[in-house]
Amino acid sequence: MLLVKINSRLCVRNSPAILCNRQLETAVTSNSNEIVPATVKYPPIQDESFKARFRRYRENWHEEVKKVKTVEEKMIKINMPRYWGFKCMMYDEGKITYNELPHAQFVTRTHIASDSQLPSYYDSVIEPEKLNKLCEEIKQSLEDGVVFQMSSFKPVHDKAHELINIDREIDDTNGNLVSKTVNRIMLAKLAKEYPHLLNTQIDFEPRVDAFWFAGGITPSTCVITGRKKRHWDEVLDEPIDRPLQYLGNPSLQLRHNLPLKEILPMDECENPEWEVPMYRYDPRALGHAMVRRHGVTVPGFWPGDSSEFSLMSYHKRGYLHQRPEGVDDDVDALKTQAVYANYAWLLGQASHLGFTTFNDVTYPLVNQSITTNGQFWSFCVYQLNTTLVNGWYSEKNPKRNICWITEPLKLFEKIEDGKLVGFNDEVLKNLIKFYVNTPQERVGIEMRPYLNSVAPRVADIIDDEKRNWLEDRYKYIMCNRPRSRLLPELYTWELIYKFRFKARPLDKKRSAWDFGHNPFLRRLDDHAPRYVPKVLRKNKKEKWEKTYYP
Repeated sequence: MLLVKINSRLCVRNSPAILCNRQLETAVTSNSNEIVPATVKYPPIQDESFKARFRRYRENWHEEVKKVKTVEEKMIKINMPRYWGFKCMMYDEGKITYNELPHAQFVTRTHIASDSQLPSYYDSVIEPEKLNKLCEEIKQSLEDGVVFQMSSFKPVHDKAHELINIDREIDDTNGNLVSKTVNRIMLAKLAKEYPHLLNTQIDFEPRVDAFWFAGGITPSTCVITGRKKRHWDEVLDEPIDRPLQYLGNPSLQLRHNLPLKEILPMDECENPEWEVPMYRYDPRALGHAMVRRHGVTVPGFWPGDSSEFSLMSYHKRGYLHQRPEGVDDDVDALKTQAVYANYAWLLGQASHLGFTTFNDVTYPLVNQSITTNGQFWSFCVYQLNTTLVNGWYSEKNPKRNICWITEPLKLFEKIEDGKLVGFNDEVLKNLIKFYVNTPQERVGIEMRPYLNSVAPRVADIIDDEKRNWLEDRYKYIMCNRPRSRLLPELYTWELIYKFRFKARPLDKKRSAWDFGHNPFLRRLDDHAPRYVPKVLRKNKKEKWEKTYYP
C-alpha cells in the first residue's frame, strides 16, 4: 500500500464549503428547548436621487442647528456655510414697493383677516362700562398731548433739505413724537389699575433685524444656467430658497417678561380656508436689492434680557407720500408693512427662545402694533404660529400666521384754536384695549425646548475663554462690519474672455476662479486661527488661539 504525504494547504480548495453566518444563528432559551430565530436589522432604504440626497443634506444642517444649545451659537451655526455672507434680499420698513402684499404674505406664510377689524378676543379684554369711563378720563390729556406735539414741529427749508421729501419728514416726525407722548399718557393713567404696565420695558427707536429663508421661489436664469453646468438636469426648474434680511425702525416698542395670551389655538390656524397667496416671483422683480452679508436677527435687545416678549410696537407711515404716481394703494401698503414688521419682531423673539427659521415654534407668539402719523391710526394684531417657510415647507406647511388689521382711523379732523376738532373715541378705545391686554404665563408649556436649561446663553458658560470667544464672534457677525480684506471679485472682462469664451488660455492663473474654486462657498470656520504671542500663551507650544465654532 502506497502512502503519500499531502500538504494540508492543498486540501482547502477541495474541502466542503462550510459557512458560518452569524446573522442566521439561532438562540436557545434557558428554560426550554424552543429555538427562537434572531431578528435581523437592515439599514433603511434611501432614495439615492440627487433631489433626495440634497434634501437629506439640508435636513442634517437643520438638525445640527437644532442641537446647538445656546442662542448665540445657533445664530453662528446658521451663518456657518458662508464666510462672506449670503446673497440676501434686503427689506426695509420704510420701502414698500408696488403690489407687494401677496409677496409679503407668501414669504411669511401670513393670512390677513378680511373683516378689517380687531379680533373678537378684544371685546372681552375690558368691560364696556369701564372702557367708557377710562376713555373719558384720558381723553383730555390725550388731546392736549397730541395738539402740543403736532404743533411743535416746523420743518426747515434750506438747501440741505432740498432732496428730502418734506411731507414724509413731517409725517415721520409727528408720528414719532405723538407715539412717545401717547405711550407716556397711557402708562401714567392705566398703570395704577393694571400693574403689568409697571414691569414694561420701553425701547425708543430700537434696532429690529430679522433673517430667514423663504422657499418656493422660481429660479432665475443664472440659477438654471449654473445647474446646467453642473449637470443637475433633474432639478433644473426646482424652486429655490432665498435668504431674506429685514431692517426695521419702529418708533418705540414695549416688552414684558410674560407673553401675551394667544388669540386662537394653534390647531385652529391650520384651517385650509385661510388662504395664503402663492407668489413665486423673485423678490428682485419687485425692486428688492441683493446684498451679500451675514444673516442677522436682533429684536431690539440682546440675549439675556428678562423682558423678551412683545407687548406693543409703534411704527411710522411717512413713506406713503412717496408711493408711485397714480396709485391708490395706501391700505395695501400699510398691510404689507404690518406683516413684515410683526413677523420680523416675533421671529427675533423666537430666536432668543431657541427657535429658528429651520426649527418651528411650539407655541404661538402674539404682538400688537400701531402705525400712525399722529392723525391716522392703524391697529394690528399678529399671531406667529410657524417660522417654517423655507424649502418644501413653503407649500406643505399646514400652519398659517394670522394678521388682523383695521382700516386707517382718523383721530381728529383738524386742529383749530389749540383743540382737536372731531375727536374719534374709537381710536382711544382701541388704544386702551391694547394697553390693558394683560400678559399671562403659559402653564404646562416648555418655553425654551431647544436650549440648555442650565446655560441657555453664552453668558452662562463657565469657561471664560470659550465664553469670551463666542461673545466676540457673535457680536462681530451681528454688527455686519466689512472684513479687513475686500470681497473676492470676478471682473467682467475676466468673465467674458477667460471663462465664457475661453479666449485667453495663456493668462497666468491668479484668482480662485482660475483654479476652479468659488471663493464665496468658503465656510465661516475656514480661516487660519489667530496667532497668540509667546508672552500671552498658557502653554508655550500652543501658538494658535483655540476656536469654539458650534
